[in-house]
Amino acid sequence: MAKRVFFSFHYQDVIDFRANVVRNHKITKDDNAGYFDASIWETAKRTSDLALKRLINRELKNTSVTAVLIGTDTYQRRWVRYEIFRSVFKGNSIIGIHINKIKGKDQKIKNYGNNPFEYLGLKFSADGKKVQPIEFKRTNWGNSLDYDEYKLTSVADKKHWGKSISLTEWYDTYKWVKDDGFNNFDKWIK
Repeated sequence: MAKRVFFSFHYQDVIDFRANVVRNHKITKDDNAGYFDASIWETAKRTSDLALKRLINRELKNTSVTAVLIGTDTYQRRWVRYEIFRSVFKGNSIIGIHINKIKGKDQKIKNYGNNPFEYLGLKFSADGKKVQPIEFKRTNWGNSLDYDEYKLTSVADKKHWGKSISLTEWYDTYKWVKDDGFNNFDKWIK
C-alpha cells in the first residue's frame, strides 16, 4: 500500500533543484515509487507564525512518513525544525536524506549539510510522563521556541527518564546519490 509522504526541506534546495529531484523521482520511474507527495511549498512567508503552523499541521495530517531533505542550511531552518517535531509528536516514521551530492541547476554538487536530527532532541521528565522538545543553538541546548513541554499519552521507556536524547538516536539518515535513493526510496519509507 502506498504511503503518504511529507517532504520537509529548505526552500533554497527547491530553487537549486536538488529537492525537486527527490520529490519528483517517481515521475521518471517505470513503476510507482510507493508514496504520494503531501508536502507544501514555502509560499506563506508573509503569513503569521500561527497560520503557517496551521498550514503545516494540516498538510501533515494524513501522512505516515516525513522525509527531511538535508541540504546545506536545512538544519538551521525554523520551519523544518517545526515540521520535524510535529512529525515526531504525530507518530510519523521519519528519515533524513542528504541531497547535496545531487547536481543543482548549475550542474555543481556541494558538501553534505549538517544533519538536523543532531540539533533536535527530547528532554524527558524524571518520571517519564512529560517531554520537552529541545534544540541546539550556537553553543548549547535550550527549549524549543515553538513547542512547550507536553504530557505523554503513555510513560516513556524508563531508560529515558530524566535524560535528553538527540533525534539521531531514533531516525535514520541516507545519502540520495551514494545510497541510490532513486531505486531505494520506497524501501526507506517502509
